[in-house]
Amino acid sequence: MEEPARSPDGSEQCPQGREMMASSTGSTLCMSSSRSESVWTSSAPRSRWDIYRKPLVVVAVGVAVFLFGVVITSLACFLKEHKKVYKMSGPAFLSLGLMLLVCGLVWVPIIRKKQKQRQKSQFLQSLKSFFFNR
Repeated sequence: MEEPARSPDGSEQCPQGREMMASSTGSTLCMSSSRSESVWTSSAPRSRWDIYRKPLVVVAVGVAVFLFGVVITSLACFLKEHKKVYKMSGPAFLSLGLMLLVCGLVWVPIIRKKQKQRQKSQFLQSLKSFFFNR
């Protein structure tokens, strides 16, 4: 019986039917002889927090920077000293915050569309494997 492939240093092991490939970074990758299996994509479901964490952080930072810009711009109206600094930096923070806010809000529908496409792709792959692997 064949022994499973091992990494060059002997620390990692691949399941049977796969071969070990070493990369220039020192990490190893188990390559499958089957085209339908992928090592990089896991079929484990991800939670909503894992999916939407980055866009929510971008939206939160955008709102914070936007509100900071509102405060700085309003300081230009009420304070007499350093008025030029407030007038220059306030709108810059306003626009930066608004840009981050819009980017985060646009990111959410893009993620939803990708999730739907991934579900359709998995469904089509299962149909294909059902009909062609008989």
